[in-house]
Amino acid sequence: MNVQTISDQELIHLYLNGNEACLETLIKRHQKSIYTAIYLLVRDRALAEDIFQETFIKIIHTLRKGNYNEEGKFLPWAARIARNLAIDYIRKMKRDVTITDSAGNDIFSYLRIAEESKEDIIMRQQSEHKVKQLVKQLPEEQREVLIMRHWGDMSFQEIADATGVSINTALGRMRYALNNIRKMMVKQQVDL
Repeated sequence: MNVQTISDQELIHLYLNGNEACLETLIKRHQKSIYTAIYLLVRDRALAEDIFQETFIKIIHTLRKGNYNEEGKFLPWAARIARNLAIDYIRKMKRDVTITDSAGNDIFSYLRIAEESKEDIIMRQQSEHKVKQLVKQLPEEQREVLIMRHWGDMSFQEIADATGVSINTALGRMRYALNNIRKMMVKQQVDL
């Protein structure tokens, strides 16, 4: 039997009947999508790996208890578990929103202008701080989509899959995030 061509639902069924290799196939099949969704939220490779492992431990416990009933929708279900665990961690740590590139460098460090004066440096740092503060004030769903889209370079389909919502919902959250940032800038008289 070629486990690569078997559906997720059948792999789950076989795993529950004692075939451990099917769980490994399921994990490998969805590892990249789930890990990426976690990493884009926590921006720390070691932490993302820990949350990824925690996600599959929770999935295994749920499967063994017989509480999985979303036929044919394993990836959105698993991504939702991963996302919730990552968000729980962020809430627990009350982390500052840090927007980084794939190497873990603060994205705002790229905004440096050659031979900046001390005044320019101070103004740039203040602008970066203001943008970060505005992003932190967004509702969680809007902030998540904004970060995934602009700094995670994810398509709206990838965002929808990672967050377990429709593309239209992801698009709407992005629109609301941008509108809310504009409103906050006007209200707070923020000049960048």
